[in-house]
Amino acid sequence: MEDVMVKGERRPITTIVFVFAMQKEAQPLINRLLLVKEVNSPFPKEVTWVLFNGKYKDLNINIVCPGKDSTLGVESVGTVPASLVTFASILALQPDLIISAGTAGGFKAKGASIGDVYIVSTVAFHDRRIPVPVLDLYGVGMRNAFPTPNLIKELNLKVGRLSTGDSMDMSPHDKESIIANDATVKDMEGAAVAYVADIFKVPTILLKGVTDIVDGNRPTSEEFLENLAAVTAKLDESVTKVIDFISGKCLSDL
Repeated sequence: MEDVMVKGERRPITTIVFVFAMQKEAQPLINRLLLVKEVNSPFPKEVTWVLFNGKYKDLNINIVCPGKDSTLGVESVGTVPASLVTFASILALQPDLIISAGTAGGFKAKGASIGDVYIVSTVAFHDRRIPVPVLDLYGVGMRNAFPTPNLIKELNLKVGRLSTGDSMDMSPHDKESIIANDATVKDMEGAAVAYVADIFKVPTILLKGVTDIVDGNRPTSEEFLENLAAVTAKLDESVTKVIDFISGKCLSDL
């Protein structure tokens, strides 16, 4: 998305939309910024999506989560809910910037450790295998995140590639694709958010905190649940520093 140098590039960023898969990932930031749940939601009444908003410094901050599945009551993770909330949020809130934030698995072979927070350089899918010329590239759907060299340098952030799929585990097919994507971290939403944002040419940053080591010796789900609270707190610290850096700046300053 590095070609997204919109007309408002020299205008200070005023509205940010954060897309989180799970409210528990977003809750520390909601608490820190004193955001409140929007009672007059701009979203259709049928959906379970939740919107928290408020003012922080000179920024209008919005946090959107897909909410709980209406049938099973679990968090609506994955690419489909992420795509839908991103689409609706862009239309309803007209953000200058989208930030896809949340937890991810990391690969120790690429230098990732539990608690690391990465800013993403490129994002792609690893479970959309379409072995037909050109459709294969569409399936991978690789996109660049909005370039933020000054932000990375100032906050000394780790940078890595992200690979997205709708399963928490990693099949041999997925592993092959993730290696091809040269990914340091993997999640279940990032590429979907980037896909929708790219349609509307909304600059997008992705920040991912590592809860589990995918190529380690422990079950991913076990490690994820064990580390979720601590890593979410670390993610909150990093995201807050990012917001502080963005405040008062234009897209081209990032």
